[in-house]
Amino acid sequence: MKAKSITLLVLAEVAAMTLWFVSSATLVDLQKEIELSALKSALLVSTVPAGFVIGALYVAMSGIADRYDPRRVFALAALFAAAANALQLIIEPGGNISIALRLATGFFLAGVYPVGMKIAVGWGREDRGWLVGLLVGGLTLGSAAPHLLAWMGGSNWQLTTVLASVLAVLAAVLVMFSTLGPYHAAQATMNPRMITLAWTHKKLRRAFLGYLGHMWELYALWAWIAPAAAASYRFQTTADNAAELSKLTAFIAIASGALLCPFAGRIADKIGKAELTILAMTLSGSAALLAAVSFGGPMPLVAVVFVFWGLAVIPDSAQFSAMVADLSPGEMAGSLMSLQTALGFALTIFTVQMTPFVAELFGWPVLFCILALGPAVGVASMLGLTRMRLQR
Repeated sequence: MKAKSITLLVLAEVAAMTLWFVSSATLVDLQKEIELSALKSALLVSTVPAGFVIGALYVAMSGIADRYDPRRVFALAALFAAAANALQLIIEPGGNISIALRLATGFFLAGVYPVGMKIAVGWGREDRGWLVGLLVGGLTLGSAAPHLLAWMGGSNWQLTTVLASVLAVLAAVLVMFSTLGPYHAAQATMNPRMITLAWTHKKLRRAFLGYLGHMWELYALWAWIAPAAAASYRFQTTADNAAELSKLTAFIAIASGALLCPFAGRIADKIGKAELTILAMTLSGSAALLAAVSFGGPMPLVAVVFVFWGLAVIPDSAQFSAMVADLSPGEMAGSLMSLQTALGFALTIFTVQMTPFVAELFGWPVLFCILALGPAVGVASMLGLTRMRLQR
């Protein structure tokens, strides 16, 4: 029962989260059809996390992940997100309504990711790092999928959009065939203590701060990896060839991280979740600096560096959520994880929006060095948490 439910949940996560980076994956092709300013291009990408933040705050403050059957919340959210994405096909591409629909897509995806984690942590305690790692692996693969769809579909951005919505509908079906685990806990009403607990509980506060350092880097990389790779490849090949190769690079770089998430969870369950995040952030920060040094160099080298960065940047994500679940009262876990993700994605609005402007003004290598600051802050926070644990 556990294996079946977790498998269905992970598949649903993969399918639903395909919606997140549709704009990033199709942006180059869309720009061939219409003229998009740097601001409009950035808004098409950054309004998804903006919507997610609003949605995650709603999930946290309303407590719906802890008060209602989270499978139903997940399914309804996936269906609404699929509809918002599909409406892109019948309105003006890149217009204000298009941007609003991307905001709505992000809002409804807040009912998928943190709610999915609530379902996952209900299936275990000792292997919680593994369980959440599987789910974040699904999120990662889903985030990479639009780049694969865009690469397979060539310049047909409409086809990528349709397929992403179809997959989200499939996600709603799959999650309803899963069941809730023996450690699932619910509360009848929203407990306002949740809001203050995140800051008054010293270890929870460290887990939140470490997650913010991690998120400073993660979505800026995921959202702009294809344009960054294309800009680097153009030093070595034609613009059209660079654009096509960048789609494949982006998919491999993001999807490769999905492979490590579950295994990183196994390691975290043995050596400690904080210790795993320190290792991962050290590697991802180093990869950011390597990307700065290798930018514009031989395409195989640049591709390898991006894939290494993609491998290193995501395995710790699950462990921040698992730490919050471990440190939280069971009946508040869904709300606190939603609050954590809301704050993290609020930060990504700034970093995702900042990325193209910094890259245009100072170049991609400078941008990569700035992104490396996030893991440095995250490592410092997690080292503090490990010291607190040793001093008990």
